[in-house]
Amino acid sequence: RRYGFHGTSHSFVSKRAVEFLGLDKDNSKVIVCHLGNGSSISAVKNGKCVDTTMGLTPLEGVVMGTRSGNIDPAIVEFIAKKENLEIAGVMNVLNKKSGLQGMSGVGSDMRDIRAAIADGNEDAKNAYDVLCYGIAKFVGGYVAAMNGVDAIAFTAGIGENNIKMRKDVCSSLTYLGVKLDEEKNNVRGEERIISADDSKVQVLLVPTNEELAIARETLALVK
Repeated sequence: RRYGFHGTSHSFVSKRAVEFLGLDKDNSKVIVCHLGNGSSISAVKNGKCVDTTMGLTPLEGVVMGTRSGNIDPAIVEFIAKKENLEIAGVMNVLNKKSGLQGMSGVGSDMRDIRAAIADGNEDAKNAYDVLCYGIAKFVGGYVAAMNGVDAIAFTAGIGENNIKMRKDVCSSLTYLGVKLDEEKNNVRGEERIISADDSKVQVLLVPTNEELAIARETLALVK
């Protein structure tokens, strides 16, 4: 049974997306992109999460602030031999010294990476591109897993605030009929539809509220 991480956020955002768009919860396909220093993507079909990018640990999935995301498992042996490290040392590298920070050499904060890109830093640009590519690839995979998608929701620190990343990711999803409205997308941290009126898939920004989701779950348990 695959639990994944950011579950509370995915639960809240997927439910809110269905409610906000007026979809039928029992006949809906929603992909949630929770993008921050830690990132995960989920596929939610008929109100149930059917897949998520994080696995046994938060290390799996897309590239993150300091985490590597998906890699060939043999890299563990390669790094151990090359850097003369024990398993704990390799895991420290993969969890705390990899991802955007490791690739860019700038840091794990997307704002610092964007500033470095503006200054012509090629490593920062490559790190940014790897993340955008990974998000688009997982979204495409989840569309296949659910045999379609009604809505794609962006949330969390990067998802809610990085206007350009939302645009760049959606530019790789035009084959689905995704069409972003640049004016609507020019917003941070505000709940709204950012896709064009004629987009075949609705794209929206939903600020996450994990505290509210926890409160609702607690209320449901004690009732």
